[in-house]
Parts: sequence; C-alpha cells; structure tokens
Amino acid sequence: MNWEQLIDLQQLNQIKEVSFQAPVMIFKHSTRCSISVMVLNRFEREWNNATITPYFLDLLNYREVSNQITTLFDVEHQSPQVLLIEDGACIYHASHNAIDAQAVNEFC
Repeated sequence: MNWEQLIDLQQLNQIKEVSFQAPVMIFKHSTRCSISVMVLNRFEREWNNATITPYFLDLLNYREVSNQITTLFDVEHQSPQVLLIEDGACIYHASHNAIDAQAVNEFC
C-alpha cells in the first residue's frame, strides 16, 4: 500500500481541499497498540482501491495532528481509526475491529 505520511497540520487543509476532487482516507494508528497493528495489517491485505488517496498518521508521534482531525472533521478520537473525507467532510469513520477496507470502498 502506498501511504502518504500525515505529519503536519497544514496537510489537513490540503486533504480537505483535495477531497473536493477525490475522496481521501486517513488511517490513525498507534504503534504501541497490538490491536492497532492487527487492524492495520488486515486493512493493508484487503485494500485495493486506487481512487482513494490513503494517508497514514502515527498518532503517537503526531498527536497534535490527531487532535486537529477530531476538531476539523467533528469525530471522536479513536485508535486505530479510519476516516473517509469527501467534499471537505468526514462521510465515514470506524474504529478498532470495525475498520474494514470493503466498507471504505462502498462509500466511493
């Protein structure tokens, strides 16, 4: 999977703008959580969507970015968490074992 690394607050504004042309996905991941590692591995095995740009956020190293996602897209913080952004808004989000690549695909 070709992840774009989400490491900077300015990228959130870019993601929001780009989402008016094509959907963008954000995967929030905790590198210290075994559930997050398991969910990420399963998600990467199942992912096959070339139309959605996937962003990866290591929320332990970029907590400020994670906090801004909560505010900007009006979602409660979870980890792991996947968000689908379209037309500047979060149209789908899931966390923990509810994260499913097929479910993300169905929204596009």
